[in-house]
Amino acid sequence: MKTQVVNITYEIELKPGEKLTLPESLTNNIGAGNWIITIQPKPNFSPVTRSHDTFLKGYTSEDEGLYDDYTTG
Repeated sequence: MKTQVVNITYEIELKPGEKLTLPESLTNNIGAGNWIITIQPKPNFSPVTRSHDTFLKGYTSEDEGLYDDYTTG
């Protein structure tokens, strides 16, 4: 048996009164086999963006000069 993981994601926005139609590029890629089609609402929140604020806030005056030996060539 040959297996292959395939995941295709489309993001769409429907206006009031619009009907869902699947893109032809999607339906052309579906052939014989077993498929799972999942439709779910898009989350209203944005994904978490990484930040270095904690590192910068953790720097104190006692750390001054701590890395001086590593920055000189």
